Amino acid sequence: MINRVKSTNDLELKDRLVAINRVTKVTKGGRTFTFAAIVVVGNEDGVIGYGLGKAGEVATAIAKGVEAAKKNLIRVPVYNGTIPHEQAARFGGARIILRPASEGTGVKAGGAMRAVLESVGITDVLAKSNGSSNAHNLVKATISALSEMRSPLQVAQSRGISVERVFKG
Repeated sequence: MINRVKSTNDLELKDRLVAINRVTKVTKGGRTFTFAAIVVVGNEDGVIGYGLGKAGEVATAIAKGVEAAKKNLIRVPVYNGTIPHEQAARFGGARIILRPASEGTGVKAGGAMRAVLESVGITDVLAKSNGSSNAHNLVKATISALSEMRSPLQVAQSRGISVERVFKG
């Protein structure tokens, strides 16, 4: 169940550049260079989105990526600075595992995953990536895992019990 964000008017989004890829097209007249930029935007309070921008200049590619990221924002449950439960996901060849961590642990994650987790406002998490280290697929797998997260309130409502009872087992 993906919680889409309806409007971005009241959100103060910060953008992070995850990766820039230089793409070369060889033609009869020589080589043409373009740039692909993957960007993550978030308000560091549970809202996250990613976008891919392609252009002939780096700045234009980043700007296009930010605009694309603002169009597909999702809301993620952040509970006490960490994620509510363990979650695994995969996208293409990238496989990731996210585990909640106790306070003070920090964000134990590599490059592309770190940018996503910090943008959403998670301060304590253990993350592991297996398989492909392609930044595009890692970002998509991480956002996929975050979109499948359920808050303690959602779990309690689906089971018909109190929130305190969810944590007691």
